[in-house]
Amino acid sequence: MTLLEVRDLHVFYGRIEAIKGVSFTLNEGEIVTLIGANGAGKTTTLRTISGVRTVAEGSIFFEGEDITKMAPHDRVKRGICQAPEGRGIFPGMTVRENLDMGTYVRGDKGPQKAKDLEHVMHLFPRLRERIGQMGGTLSGGEQQMLAIGRALMSKPRLLLLDEPSMGLAPMLIAQIFTIIKEINADGISVLLVEQNATQALKTAHRGYVLETGYVVKTGAGSDLLVDPAVRAAYLGG
Repeated sequence: MTLLEVRDLHVFYGRIEAIKGVSFTLNEGEIVTLIGANGAGKTTTLRTISGVRTVAEGSIFFEGEDITKMAPHDRVKRGICQAPEGRGIFPGMTVRENLDMGTYVRGDKGPQKAKDLEHVMHLFPRLRERIGQMGGTLSGGEQQMLAIGRALMSKPRLLLLDEPSMGLAPMLIAQIFTIIKEINADGISVLLVEQNATQALKTAHRGYVLETGYVVKTGAGSDLLVDPAVRAAYLGG
């Protein structure tokens, strides 16, 4: 079943067209990755799906419903949540308070909220150890865990992840991608933007390659991983 469909998407920053007719799909239960160089339009695509950027032309469908003009908070209610590039945590709030913010739109309280919090603690044991610590005092890896955990507290059907490995040590990168697979195994579909193209393609079921606002290549993650053009441009070989 198609969960997300992006049709002929055009997005501008002022007079600059950042997205130039991008189209792709994501099926229920999939991990799909968008790869490409800086400036290719990957982050803009995620921001547009989450409602932060305005669509100039084209449409976005979620479970068959046109959400192109839907407000960002209503998309969260609908089941779309983003862990943004740069993490975007609240530095002056504790880990627990940051996670609570993930339930703000849902309004969940009591047993269900406690159950969801325990699930996040299971995925990220480090957050349990830091539950009363201010978000701004966490390490980069811990902040990334917190950003993903906060998004999961909204109970998404589709999780948008923007550069989850940025600035992390190799050991932590491997851990984050293992957790992404666990999240997907729990039934959450994932749209992943990631500069570490090798890890992204190893993790994803399918991938799309973006160049200057266009989709130029698509295929199974395993196929793109060995594609000579993709290897030369993005994988260093």
